[in-house]
Amino acid sequence: MSASMVSVIARRELASYFESPLAYVFLVIFLLLAGFFTFTFGGFFERGEASLASFFGWMPWLFLFVVPAVGMRLWSEERRLGTIELLLTMPVTTAQAILGKFLASWVFLAIALGLTFPVVITVNILGDPDNGVIVAGYAASLLLAGTYLALSCMTSALTRNQVISFILSLMLCLALILVGFGPATDLLARWASPELVEAVAGFSVLTHFDGMQKGVIDSRDLLYFLSVIGFALFATGVVIRAHRAG
Repeated sequence: MSASMVSVIARRELASYFESPLAYVFLVIFLLLAGFFTFTFGGFFERGEASLASFFGWMPWLFLFVVPAVGMRLWSEERRLGTIELLLTMPVTTAQAILGKFLASWVFLAIALGLTFPVVITVNILGDPDNGVIVAGYAASLLLAGTYLALSCMTSALTRNQVISFILSLMLCLALILVGFGPATDLLARWASPELVEAVAGFSVLTHFDGMQKGVIDSRDLLYFLSVIGFALFATGVVIRAHRAG
């Protein structure tokens, strides 16, 4: 795979985000929501500790709506406008096109996440936090965003309707949350064995995100996120190749 071609596609896609005022509106809304949940519902000040646990704790739920909103247009827009045929007739492989568009959107989400740096400054002013844990939390959040985005990329390839793509990706991401969500696992534990409950919870993004955002970097968590991303992008390629063949 030509890295230069992937880079060209990624740069073009990333530039297209900032050609529209919607990108700036999205960034402002994301930052406002992140601050609102952290300081209002997260109990930032009530915790009485110098940490960003209240900030990272809301990321799986905030990204649940934010990331599908970014990913829903990746392929749905190309299919709706009929430009997907033009893109696929250019001297690029399907894998290069998928990876380039995915990386551009992931970088955009990384920029949105990076713009939350005032929260880091605030917690360092108010106390003496473990900045290593904070870095791990940001890494976990970026991997979580990439996982949601890859699933959104897959659903976007399935339909030319962006709303349907958004709903499908939201439901998939929600399912990955709920299989490890406390109330859901408690309900499952009433009739299933602890081993089965643990196995099901192992498919949840919460199971793997929680450990990382607390500063515990486990290779199994990294493997989980990268595996889901890889599978979703592979499935996207299968869908697009089927569309090309059709």
